[in-house]
Amino acid sequence: QVQLVESGGGLVQAGGSLRLSCAASGRTFSTYTMGWFRQAPGKEREFVAAIRWSAGTTLYADSVKGRFTISRDNAKNTVYLQMNSLKPEDTAVYYCAAAQYLAPTMRTYEYKYWGQGTQVTVSS
Repeated sequence: QVQLVESGGGLVQAGGSLRLSCAASGRTFSTYTMGWFRQAPGKEREFVAAIRWSAGTTLYADSVKGRFTISRDNAKNTVYLQMNSLKPEDTAVYYCAAAQYLAPTMRTYEYKYWGQGTQVTVSS
């Protein structure tokens, strides 16, 4: 049973930083791609970033490229999303997700396992 638990969300002023964590358990994740998605009120869930656990290959949405960094800690089975230069439009619930046997992908339907999400609010 794969379990993904996000943490690290909160309220921050524009220009500030937050680091989200996703603790993964229940499997050996070396064959997985881990992704971060977000969903703002009234909008569809959108891709943010992804990382191939074994190789460390990454993929970013254009809207966050240069501001956000995805990484993983093999020893802790945890994936991180470092978010810098935050903007009010980054406000959303952020979700961690896992997809097996795939290179990093933006396609939401490719991810089989999802966490419950953590709220990020950026004030102007």
